[in-house]
Amino acid sequence: MTITVLDSYPAMRAILRAPRADRAAMLRAMVEPAAGMYRYFPGEVDLVAMHAMSSGFPLDRDEERCLEALEALHEADAWNRIQRALDDAVATQLAATPGLTVPDITVLTVLGDPGDEHFLGPNLGMTANGSVSGYILLNFWPYPENLARLEATAVHELNHNLRYSPGGVIWDPATVTVGEQIVSEGLADAFARQLYGDELGYARIGVPHLHDDAVFAKVVSGLEITGMRNFTAWVHGDETATRYGATPVGLPTGAGYAVGNRLVDAYLAATGRTAAEALLADRRDVIDTALA
Repeated sequence: MTITVLDSYPAMRAILRAPRADRAAMLRAMVEPAAGMYRYFPGEVDLVAMHAMSSGFPLDRDEERCLEALEALHEADAWNRIQRALDDAVATQLAATPGLTVPDITVLTVLGDPGDEHFLGPNLGMTANGSVSGYILLNFWPYPENLARLEATAVHELNHNLRYSPGGVIWDPATVTVGEQIVSEGLADAFARQLYGDELGYARIGVPHLHDDAVFAKVVSGLEITGMRNFTAWVHGDETATRYGATPVGLPTGAGYAVGNRLVDAYLAATGRTAAEALLADRRDVIDTALA
């Protein structure tokens, strides 16, 4: 098992300084080592287009602003901190679940897009994806709050990666339930909180709604909805659903994260397990225990 945090800093710096006509090819070369994260997409994936869709830094504007932000990530020692955090988190996880098989994992850290109002606004300058076994994508704008949470964000995504790796929980896009993703977000936050405490461990987008009973009731009403194409509003909220052409359901940004934390906390309290011990807990068991 090897965790490889790609040193994307020099590549991004070179891209942002290069002639604009050369940048797409340079970006494609930077992303290629992590292209396996798109292996379940139909057909050939345009890595440059996916970068843009994921709120990655732009190739045709804001060069100086991006270079300054990139230096802020570098000065924060982001890449080394992420490497240490993931190595430590794997050790903690294996101590709790010694039979777990940890895959080789490639981690790509990219700078976000300062011109993307949704990314800087509702998403608070951070998006990430650790759902595909063997790959983690971390996308930051260096707000101080995000720099403080580099480690917690990385181990949140690691938790997803290990939950859905071979031998773990099976994610079938056609039949998976909203409840599975809600539980997985709660487990990932709980793991980050186990390692870094509540101040840093909660995903920031869910914090405003942690104690909102109306949001809780609404999300719980949708836990059995199937098909991940229907998930965006239930997990991320209406603004994100609207951005990506999905149907709003009347929920604020981060609603699913808030509810996932409440469900998982109730489950952990009832069972006496740690978040690490509950990595592969069945979502039905978590939900039934929490709502009992």
